[in-house]
Amino acid sequence: MYFFLLNLALLDLGSISTTVPKSMANSLWDTRAISYSGCPAQIFLFVFLASAEFYLLTIISYDRYVAICKPLHYGTLLGSRACVHMAAAVWAAGFLNALLHTANTFSLPLCKGNALGQFFCEIPHILKLSCSHSYLRELGLLMFSAFLGGGCFVFIVVSYVQILRAVLRIPSEQGRHKAFSTCLPHLAVVSLFISTAMFANLKPPSISSPWRLDLVLSVLYSVVPPAVNPLIYRMRNQELKESIRKVITVCFSKAVISDLLLLHVTCNIKHY
Repeated sequence: MYFFLLNLALLDLGSISTTVPKSMANSLWDTRAISYSGCPAQIFLFVFLASAEFYLLTIISYDRYVAICKPLHYGTLLGSRACVHMAAAVWAAGFLNALLHTANTFSLPLCKGNALGQFFCEIPHILKLSCSHSYLRELGLLMFSAFLGGGCFVFIVVSYVQILRAVLRIPSEQGRHKAFSTCLPHLAVVSLFISTAMFANLKPPSISSPWRLDLVLSVLYSVVPPAVNPLIYRMRNQELKESIRKVITVCFSKAVISDLLLLHVTCNIKHY
């Protein structure tokens, strides 16, 4: 569980760091410029981290399903090697997905200006600048990614339905409350992420919408989930911080003892 949460924390940190710092810097310096090389880099990193995070959330739902519904088989189904392989598959799938989208998007000729109605480089707004009908190729790729994300979402929902059925059989009211308080907000964030991302990315470039609506949708799927995930996992984060505190205390004690021994040896050397 902590291994997957570590990967999730890294993806959240990277995802929100891809878009927010640049937009804040532009606001402070009163500019809206981004370099041509910086735009595809931003798209690649955001698609890579966002898609990998969603795949990881799918694996986390499976991890919880096995832990709660099949606890006796947890060691065989989710051993250390299996967890490492699944995490590696998540990062590799996100990388491949981002590479395809970035290469496909920036292979299109852009001849309708260079102004994006968005606070970061986003694929639908890049497609609006294209004067070629080849954008249908990227739109098809976006639809394929959306259907893949929809399959992951269905898997998450089915997993949590089985989890909730198992939780309802827990005799302790405190245990049921703890499980519900973690599962339901997580489902809400996943639903928010996939619904707003699908609406923002699957909308054809020919359909115009108010820039405020596009901005709100982009914030909802690019900023809100990475910011809310730490709050959802606050209970586990507290346990994790307690474990880290114990490790730091032990390491600090060992370091102090080592320093005292070294000082003792140094004093002996100087003495002799």
